[in-house]
Amino acid sequence: MDSRYYPGVEVDAPRLVAELRRTLDEDDYEVQTMQVAATTVLQARKSGALRELTGLSAALTVKITSEHGGTRVEIGMQKWFDKAAVAAVTMIVMPWLVALPALGAYWQHQLTERTWRIVENHITHQAGGYVPPLPGRCGNCGATNTAGSAFCATCGANLRANHTCDSCGSPQRDPSARYCSTCGKPLAS
Repeated sequence: MDSRYYPGVEVDAPRLVAELRRTLDEDDYEVQTMQVAATTVLQARKSGALRELTGLSAALTVKITSEHGGTRVEIGMQKWFDKAAVAAVTMIVMPWLVALPALGAYWQHQLTERTWRIVENHITHQAGGYVPPLPGRCGNCGATNTAGSAFCATCGANLRANHTCDSCGSPQRDPSARYCSTCGKPLAS
């Protein structure tokens, strides 16, 4: 699961879940939510026999946890290597269907990215602006890093908030970005 910690921000979990549910309902996902102690969990899935056989099934889990001094959000999807296994079997049995697992992996990636955008927009709204990672801690995984580190030693996330792309000069607001949000070039260290 991808985990991000937002220091000093208390999310409105019911409102965030409603925003996520609205988006997922539009895409015909089955959605359920539950509260487990201080964590709100949202699960969404699309299923069916054909989806399972072709590798197009998708399952998303979002955990929103109020922690001391901030909020942690975790998002997880079915791993891409599941798609690779389905693709290998499909290549042997029905080679013309090999594109379906790749399409499923792409759709899952898009769903995860769209979900993070909704979460980030909610966090930005709650905080009244962009929330940089906690000093000395990675905003992506929460690991402690040495002062002046450009990238997290644990997950590789970019620790330089509000830096610019060397290729196009575009400001980068996402400290976990590894590629420029404007031109797509890798961000230099």
